[in-house]
Amino acid sequence: MATTNPATAPAKKAILPRKRIALVAHDNKKKDLMEWARFNKGSLTAHDLCATGTTGTLLERVLGVEVQKFKSGPLGGDQQIGALIAEGLVDFIIFFWDPLEPQPHDPDVKALLRLAVVWNVPVACNRATADFLISSPLMSSEYERALPDFESHINRYEADANMTTD
Repeated sequence: MATTNPATAPAKKAILPRKRIALVAHDNKKKDLMEWARFNKGSLTAHDLCATGTTGTLLERVLGVEVQKFKSGPLGGDQQIGALIAEGLVDFIIFFWDPLEPQPHDPDVKALLRLAVVWNVPVACNRATADFLISSPLMSSEYERALPDFESHINRYEADANMTTD
């Protein structure tokens, strides 16, 4: 029987049945997200919700629950949610973004999506994907999310004798 060395086993993060869901929508997609949220009110209100500014205000009206609101996306809200991802404080993201409209904060949008991929956080970028994910049996149960091992990246210069500080 093979055993796993705890020192080399992949790191995992327990995602509890009550998840922290971040919701974001570009202006042209806010109506779609509100319709989706209204349809999934029963599922969404079982979780802790956070959102960028305007989206959060609209969600509070539609769902009738408190939503932790960050700044508007172009004013830093996407980056605030990205920081939560990096800290392990977001379990799931629903981001209805508009692929046909240029965004002044496009680098922030890409950074948010990149961090979700880096930290293995589930992301739904359209209604169909959001429907599949919110209806998954994993939404109401505990889940062990594998975390990437960045130890070699963090320590990549430790053994390099040619790297010096001046």
